[in-house]
Amino acid sequence: MDFLERHRSESSAYIQLLILTGYALAGLIVGSILSLIVILATSDHQSMMDLTNLSFDDPNALNALKTLQIITSIGLFMLPPIFLALTERQKISQFYNWKKPVLPMLGIIFLLMLVSLPITELSGFINQKMTLPDALKPLEAWMRAKETEAEQMTLKLLTMNTTTDLLVNLFMIAVLPGIAEELMFRGGVQRSFLKMFGNPHVAIWITAIIFSAIHVQFFGFLPRLFLGALFGYIYLWTKSLWYPMFAHFLNNGYAVCMALYYQKHNLPLDKIEETPAFNWMGYVLGLGLTAFLLLYLRKQYTENGKQLDQSVHHEQSDYSGNH
Repeated sequence: MDFLERHRSESSAYIQLLILTGYALAGLIVGSILSLIVILATSDHQSMMDLTNLSFDDPNALNALKTLQIITSIGLFMLPPIFLALTERQKISQFYNWKKPVLPMLGIIFLLMLVSLPITELSGFINQKMTLPDALKPLEAWMRAKETEAEQMTLKLLTMNTTTDLLVNLFMIAVLPGIAEELMFRGGVQRSFLKMFGNPHVAIWITAIIFSAIHVQFFGFLPRLFLGALFGYIYLWTKSLWYPMFAHFLNNGYAVCMALYYQKHNLPLDKIEETPAFNWMGYVLGLGLTAFLLLYLRKQYTENGKQLDQSVHHEQSDYSGNH
């Protein structure tokens, strides 16, 4: 029976995406209710009013927002893919390829995220200059208003006065999204699209589009699209979910550290994304180095794939010879 259980065929990709979506909706609802219970138990009425009105000058309201952010992230992103693997009666580590990371490859991922910073910045500047036709100006105005609202909330979250604030932000903005969002999008969604279409590039870019769109920040769509695709190719070519998780953590952790640096030097946080850190030479160099490291990862993937195929062929030959 155990042998049959381990080799139980999976549900179709369409069914898996449907199950994943159902778990995500349930996780969002349950997470929101649980967040409300925790906030009511730990905050006063005024903090709840401030949170409802998106006013976070009160530290208690800001703490309530962080509680909401953490619990809903766990419910919406982390638990659904875990439950999907359990529904398919498979080990989570095997279902999503959580192979043990090795230090040299972690170093390559660190370098890749470092040299890709200029591309992320450039795509952000291009996105910020996006304008819609005159007929769609009301839509653009609404989009920019939502963007400003999201930016103000993010700036409040990034405000750090103590070491505890820094550690909480690193967990909430870097560690938790790095694990939960990669588990959901690269592990759950990209894996299902790969089964569905059989083309890794299609799976990666569709997942990246969904990953960027779900953040509902229209003028940050392109950099998130680029990062989503980058994480997708890292997952494809390293065959381990730990590496895109590490890359995601580095990207978000860098944002937290930059915010801390600006605060320590009394610089306005809203100027972080408006101040270019690179010139045109930096963009060219970043593009070249990013391409080089991606090609290196692809080469490693190809070589490992050939070794795996040879190993499987050898085992099959041995099996045939012994029978």
